[in-house]
Amino acid sequence: MAKLDIFNPVWLDVVFTGRNQSYGAYVLRKENSKTTSKALIIGGALFVLAISAPLIIKYVKGFAPVEEERVIETEVVLTPPPPVDEQAPPPPPPAEPPKPKVDQVRFPPPVVVPAEQVREEEPPTQTELAVKDPGQKTIEGDPNAEIRIDEPVGEAPPTQAAIVEDNSVHDFASIEVQPSFPGGMDKFYSWVGKNYNYPAAAREQGVSGRIIVSFVVEKDGSLTDVKALRDLGMGTGEEAVRMLKRAPKWSPGIQNGRPVRVQYTLPIMLNLEAQ
Repeated sequence: MAKLDIFNPVWLDVVFTGRNQSYGAYVLRKENSKTTSKALIIGGALFVLAISAPLIIKYVKGFAPVEEERVIETEVVLTPPPPVDEQAPPPPPPAEPPKPKVDQVRFPPPVVVPAEQVREEEPPTQTELAVKDPGQKTIEGDPNAEIRIDEPVGEAPPTQAAIVEDNSVHDFASIEVQPSFPGGMDKFYSWVGKNYNYPAAAREQGVSGRIIVSFVVEKDGSLTDVKALRDLGMGTGEEAVRMLKRAPKWSPGIQNGRPVRVQYTLPIMLNLEAQ
């Protein structure tokens, strides 16, 4: 059996027999081979032109005349430099000579003698003072003598700085080192969970929520002035106060290198499901 060629144009006439052959599909299919050949020729020509474009441009540039560069001459007038001052700068002033040594006047130290050797003399009269020099004599000192600074005589009681005791209560956020529970706040909440006894009335009513307590961390780390600022009723706040009064000592707050009293406010969550 001979192989059928479905691309043969004869089949096109068979398919469009009795139909409108002026329809675009018949014309397009009949001229398909011509259109394909024309497209291949045009595409190949464009491809060859694109490949050979650099070579063509190179040859075109070789035949084209090159325009000579134009050099524009500009006349520049230079101003003469300023005249050089031939005079040399004045020499620096001479160094100041050392100041002459000035003799110091020093009074001789007084001589202490026993009371019995002191001679009681009458003060001089005006006539005697007129011919005598009542003042002390100036004694020339040794310029090479060693300088001596007399130490204070006697012993004074040592002075001590007054220590002012700080008993005021500081705010938690205003001190240098804040107080802390031994092991950190996670350990504190773990301790609260183990030591808080849920009141029976609150347990029966299913009371859960958050209470807020405040206390003062003393200088020795103990907790005082424990208060329940907000509770859930039915003894929940009273139990929190009782528990905190039995809490272990904290690390105290530090201000200026010394322990101080610190006001602390703390929320405590009560969850009946976690009991």
